[in-house]
Amino acid sequence: MSDNIITSGWDVLDASHEALRQAVGGVPAGGWSLPTPCAGWSVAHVLQHAAGDQIGFAAALTGEPGPSFDPFAPSGVIDGDPRALLEDALARSARAWAGVDREAAAVPTPVPPHKLTPWSGSAACALDAGVHAWDIALACGGPSPLTPELARPLLKVAREIVEPLRAWGAYAPELAPLPGDDDVAALLRYLGRDPLWAPAS
Repeated sequence: MSDNIITSGWDVLDASHEALRQAVGGVPAGGWSLPTPCAGWSVAHVLQHAAGDQIGFAAALTGEPGPSFDPFAPSGVIDGDPRALLEDALARSARAWAGVDREAAAVPTPVPPHKLTPWSGSAACALDAGVHAWDIALACGGPSPLTPELARPLLKVAREIVEPLRAWGAYAPELAPLPGDDDVAALLRYLGRDPLWAPAS
């Protein structure tokens, strides 16, 4: 990571932020309209959603304004530089999490139950960034940015928070595990994503 990038000090979150940053950095010219594993959403839709969610986590922690748009109804049209949109969101998120008291009993979050331990809250924020990094990277024909080392803590927090979110349509139904699944595949299937997804040829 370059020297001017703000980090949160939470390893899982910083790794997920970097995965999302790298995935967005790999979007080719004209790639913002490519379809993603999120049905009906282009790369631009997913980026808007991911950026909005990071701002939402920051707002829950700090009381600052949340995103100026609904992350669950993104327009798919980005005014200005998409990468600047992401960097602003990641910086706001990282600054907010850097200020969290690690010994606190709970911190506010935008996802149910709206209060989590500091580790779980930061990992929930990381889960959002990490899985959307995967969506964007795969949509553009790139390699998965998720590693087994990152997937393991993300799956741990996913099992804490995802079930209530499925009822709202935030995640698809869990896919059945298959023999030979690694940690990344286990995470993706739990989130309703096919680890073998690829753009239509």
